Amino acid sequence: MLAPYTSWQVGGPAEYFYLPDNLEQLRGALAFVKSKKLPLTIIGGGSNLLISDAGIEGLTICLKNISGILVSEARGHRWVVEALAGTSKSELLKIFLKQKLSPSVFLAGLPGEIGGGVVMNAGVGEKITPREFVEITDWIEVMRFDGAVERISSEKLKWNYRHCEGWQPGIIVKISLSWKNEPDDSILVQAKAANQVRLSRQPLDFPSCGSVFVNPTGHKAALLIDTCGLKGYTFGKAQVSLKHANFIVNLGGATSAEILAVIQHVQNVVKEKTDVELNTEVIKLGRW
Repeated sequence: MLAPYTSWQVGGPAEYFYLPDNLEQLRGALAFVKSKKLPLTIIGGGSNLLISDAGIEGLTICLKNISGILVSEARGHRWVVEALAGTSKSELLKIFLKQKLSPSVFLAGLPGEIGGGVVMNAGVGEKITPREFVEITDWIEVMRFDGAVERISSEKLKWNYRHCEGWQPGIIVKISLSWKNEPDDSILVQAKAANQVRLSRQPLDFPSCGSVFVNPTGHKAALLIDTCGLKGYTFGKAQVSLKHANFIVNLGGATSAEILAVIQHVQNVVKEKTDVELNTEVIKLGRW
């Protein structure tokens, strides 16, 4: 079952599953997929995934064990961190916190791994600098499906709100990130305060994927959902959080179908009452 590999804790079985520990094992798995002509699905930390209850055909590769900080050092006027894609954002946070650098503030409380941070251009709504991965990413390395690895500079990627393109096809395996090496003693206080605010606002006592819906232009998704009276709406064991309306939580034993039903109900009601369309940050995988 793939449920343990997603932050929602839902999802059916993989036909085949592999958890490589290094890039050579990943390269071997890609060769196996090619030789057997299997469908391939890549997952990371699972913080933005909704995997079908019916599971996923072919081989599912989870990158969470391909992790680790490779470089953390001052280079000129910048502090540079190079990390494997499966490294958690919390590990990156620790480094920037130790150096008392600004990225600590937006990283505080962000779930998932660094690779997913690039794919989703993860960030926060607060008007701070930096606030998204585009601002701290220098380059990425992508393993193509033939096993070759290509380095792509950040400038050649197409960054958008909660999305990054220009690196496909392939698998992001390594990232270089940096920020101005200008320590600020107030950063520790700012990061702690930001983390406390997010902890107080987010329903961390139940499994979730974080924010479900992208903020439409000129609107806040959470406010739209709350205004439509949907906070607390429940279907089966899936619920619009009573604490934060842009979170859908697993109350315990929810299915992917129940979560999807809540997502669609919220979209329909908000569209009907406000004429605003809500799009999700969620990636659906598997047989629906």
